[in-house]
Amino acid sequence: MKNRHTSTAFAPYRNKQIRQFLQGSLLGLGAFFAASALFAEGHETIIETHAFSNFGEVKYPADFPHLDYVNPDAPKGGEIAQWAQGTFDSFNNFSRKGVAAALNSLPYEGILTGTADDPYGAYCYMCTTMEYPESLDWVIFNLRDDITFSDGRPLTAEDVKFTHELFMEQGITEYRNVVQTFVESVEVLGPYEVKFNFAPDAPRRDVIGVAGGGSALFSKSWFEETGTRLDEPRTEPFLGTGPYVLQSVDIGRQIIYERNPNWWASDLPINVGRNNFDTIRVEYFADSAAALEGFKSGAYTFRNENSSKEWATSYDFPAMQDGLAVKKELPDGSIGYAQAFVFNLDSPKWQDRRVRQAIGLMFNFEWSNQTLFYGLYERVNSFWENSDLEATGVPTPTEVAILKPLVDEGLLDPSILTDEPVMAPTSSSADRPLDRRNLRAASALLDEAGWVAGDDGMRAKDGVPLDMVILSTSPAFDRIINPYVENLKRLGVNAILDRVDRSQYVDRRRSGDFDMVGHGFGMGFEPGTGLRQWYGSETADDSSRNLMRLRSEAIDRLLTVVIEAKTLAELKPAVHALDRALRAEGFWVQQWFKNKHTVAYYDMFRHPEELPPYALGELDFWWYDAEAGEALKAAGAFQ
Repeated sequence: MKNRHTSTAFAPYRNKQIRQFLQGSLLGLGAFFAASALFAEGHETIIETHAFSNFGEVKYPADFPHLDYVNPDAPKGGEIAQWAQGTFDSFNNFSRKGVAAALNSLPYEGILTGTADDPYGAYCYMCTTMEYPESLDWVIFNLRDDITFSDGRPLTAEDVKFTHELFMEQGITEYRNVVQTFVESVEVLGPYEVKFNFAPDAPRRDVIGVAGGGSALFSKSWFEETGTRLDEPRTEPFLGTGPYVLQSVDIGRQIIYERNPNWWASDLPINVGRNNFDTIRVEYFADSAAALEGFKSGAYTFRNENSSKEWATSYDFPAMQDGLAVKKELPDGSIGYAQAFVFNLDSPKWQDRRVRQAIGLMFNFEWSNQTLFYGLYERVNSFWENSDLEATGVPTPTEVAILKPLVDEGLLDPSILTDEPVMAPTSSSADRPLDRRNLRAASALLDEAGWVAGDDGMRAKDGVPLDMVILSTSPAFDRIINPYVENLKRLGVNAILDRVDRSQYVDRRRSGDFDMVGHGFGMGFEPGTGLRQWYGSETADDSSRNLMRLRSEAIDRLLTVVIEAKTLAELKPAVHALDRALRAEGFWVQQWFKNKHTVAYYDMFRHPEELPPYALGELDFWWYDAEAGEALKAAGAFQ
């Protein structure tokens, strides 16, 4: 007989992170044990709880009526329409084949879920409770008995086991390689009781997250009936349990998802005030310029603007002038999305850090921000920008203790123990794109590395020219990349911008057919095993995250330190040390970030007065004002 202690603690992790889980970002979770736990004679203590936490008590008790940041009286109805770039030919984001459709995760749900106002942890969502021993050798999820897929068939423990085994057989390699080191087996203990048994050496801070943090559960009977495969493209979504289903699709042009009126979870407290729109529409455009014109004409109704130029200059159109549309800057407390160019380190010429440093010196952020971005952005320096996980100042004694063994073995430069972390190069020339001081410094670095300028000014080494292909798919980036290319040419680098269509772009990023490409590093507040997919040597050959193909023994060992951290007091200095080492690697040319959402929309959408710190939530907890919508339609504001 199990002796159970029931806890009300959990650690909600962000919905955005959950959606990323099966796309390659494994989430780290851990255990919280109350001091009053009981012990069964001769047996390990078993905790039964509705939730789970690494780092103490969290926000919501088991009986909370709704999330604090939602409007519990938000009406249901209406449509919100957004845009996407390029085209698509598949709804399967779990395969490397095909180009996946926008918002393709809407039909799916996982066992655990999170909130947008606490960065650590997870609720039971498709389970009523979970049970685990202090050793975290296993976890049992006691599933709800009322969960149904969108066609009405029930979800049972057999479906959970099937989903795990399906991903282990047909999922993308980088996902399988990580998860199979965590989960030894999955057992069905009853119709609604499923057990995950963990490998002895699996990091215990991550195991429950790996078991319950997936963003999709699939129907065993549906896959068997249809013969569908997870590793093949698909022109409609898999059968799911989520709040939205596919209403219609025009492949490559338009998608409409509709709210499932028979959704099993509509009355759960965690869903009060959420999933409010009847339909969510996505319109596809060839590029952002065409999309902006579509927004102005009312082809779609909500736009999250990512171009500072457009934000500053392009929103003075009739609907905005007449008050039919609005633009807002809303706060964003998330870790800064570290946008950057990254090098392909598989190319020998980019394996010399001096060459990478020289290339980085030629990107003039200060000029770009003043001239192109209207001062909207801040420079990225850290992989955990805008958070307390960012390394700052000289290393603390704890950080030194983590880094020194790697220095002693010659894996890191000794300066990392005494210096401030590597920062992005700055320019004193904000009034012109070329900073001559940085040009001289970059020239000296390339000379030192053996890349000598010839009579024509172009550099070569051993008769091989210093060629550089910057891969892009967005015309909006031309105005940013072209001045950078011109600066590189002044340095003697034969740089070109190669802008291709979306499908080629996806394929070439995956295959490593580039010298430099744009990338974004979306880190979490509780970094765990998923870091290996971003930076681990084992993922360098085939990863949607480790695009730079980083292989570093020092980084691999620091990843282990972070993954094995058991408390915040251990985690933070470990992440600081990792951040210092990653920045010292110099595999990126940092771009920019902003700590606010810049959104424009037709004035029929409403949101809570105070947004949660870690989500904009326009598809989650915003709602449609029917009276305002009818008035806009009468005014001919949109199509």
